[in-house]
Amino acid sequence: MDVTLRELVGVIGGELSGDGSVVIKAVAGIREAGPGTVTFLANPRYEAFLKTTRASAIIVPRGTSHPTKPLVFADNPYLTFIKAVEFFVPNRNVQVPGIHPTAIIARTARIGSGVHIGPNVVIEDQTTICDGTSVLAGTYIGRGTEIGTGCLIYPNVTIREQITIGSRVIIHSGAVIGSDGFGFVRDGDVYRKVPQIGNVVIQDDVEVGANVTIDRATTGTTLIGKGTKIDNLVQIGHNVVVGDNCILVAQVGIGGSAQLGTGVTMAGQAGAAGHITIGDGATVGAQGGATKSIQAGMTVSGYPAREHTQANKIYASLLKLPDLLKKVAELGERLSKVEERTKD
Repeated sequence: MDVTLRELVGVIGGELSGDGSVVIKAVAGIREAGPGTVTFLANPRYEAFLKTTRASAIIVPRGTSHPTKPLVFADNPYLTFIKAVEFFVPNRNVQVPGIHPTAIIARTARIGSGVHIGPNVVIEDQTTICDGTSVLAGTYIGRGTEIGTGCLIYPNVTIREQITIGSRVIIHSGAVIGSDGFGFVRDGDVYRKVPQIGNVVIQDDVEVGANVTIDRATTGTTLIGKGTKIDNLVQIGHNVVVGDNCILVAQVGIGGSAQLGTGVTMAGQAGAAGHITIGDGATVGAQGGATKSIQAGMTVSGYPAREHTQANKIYASLLKLPDLLKKVAELGERLSKVEERTKD
């Protein structure tokens, strides 16, 4: 698809500066871009590539300049670039409606219109798959589960019984939704399993990454709020409540019955102990361990997690610890000599 830069700006927005008649054929990153492509600059680390990029046009923050190339000024260059990507590369995940002959679908299952069900999918009794949803190869959907409209379930996902999934939800390969919560009670010398009879509710516009596990509640509901995005390899324990529009980055672990408010961010490998509350808009930094509840709006890091500035001071102090120990040892030796002279 060939368009002029002026035509493209009419679609994606922004303010054109320079030659709008330049022909744009594709999108590309700033380092690998070539003639006929539009690229973007959002991270200051990549400013050096403004001089060397071969792109025909660049989407940039306001106030950026370039001696030769036409620019598109945008308040959010990355978001504007995403709109360009969507223009040039239509959704590749749109599936042709239909049911593959190898799919096994219970007679009591209800399948909406425009649904795609791929090879070797298993759908149990009393399950509902709403209009326009795609369930790709090898996925299992348990008894009584409900999946909303326009969802995309990638290959080899397991969605167990009595799960409720909203509309426009994306679940990537290897995810397990509704696995048993980790519940055991000591009985003498053995552990007895606590029955996990609750469910999982995933609300609209959630994305669940590859190999994520979301445990079903012991009783009641494990809840994932609207618009939340979950990266790969995240573990969410039983009866956890995740608020709307949260971000859970790779390898996050959340203990049972923890509650996350709206807009919480947990960075890579961060963890939250069970039964604590993380307030609205709070952030737990990478590898941070939240062992106690965190107030709304706070940014914490380290283990155990502390206010981020304090955690940085503690870490900086630890770097000085070897020198400090050496000085303490020297002072100890000097003190011993003084004590010996005093005795004499």
